[in-house]
Amino acid sequence: MIPRVGVRALSLVLLLFALAACRSTAGEQRTLQGPTALEIWTAGVILRTGREPTFDERYQWDSQMERRISTYLSAHPEISNSPEVSNFTFLRQVAVGMSKEQVQLLLGLPVGAATDPAEIEKLARAYWPLIKEGQVTEAWVYPLGWRLYFSGPRVVDITQYLERL
Repeated sequence: MIPRVGVRALSLVLLLFALAACRSTAGEQRTLQGPTALEIWTAGVILRTGREPTFDERYQWDSQMERRISTYLSAHPEISNSPEVSNFTFLRQVAVGMSKEQVQLLLGLPVGAATDPAEIEKLARAYWPLIKEGQVTEAWVYPLGWRLYFSGPRVVDITQYLERL
């Protein structure tokens, strides 16, 4: 059994290795699957409190998320059997094709949004030539550099840009 201090130290070391790996790789990516609800929620807790969530906070959040997803699927039985529902239900991860309502249920409200094409182009950075082909009408910004692009009510593209330290 590892003592609690040892677990924290090990977690810190792993986090530092992960950050070092991120620094050595590209800080920009375009993907079909975006952040998970847990990733965004944890980042929000850290930003608000300066610490990671406790076990009890995580348990409460997880229970609330489970209820919200269950309520949503009960109200929308047409998507309950779709192939994409596993991202939403089990992984709790945003993916291309999801609706704005599903994104908000998983991630909450964005920290920023843009509907002006020039602003969306700035957010898309190097990927703008590819993203604009999807006729993007809106972009939402979330912590950890995540940007979700919508054409009408659906996610059509996802990017992440991490500033170099």
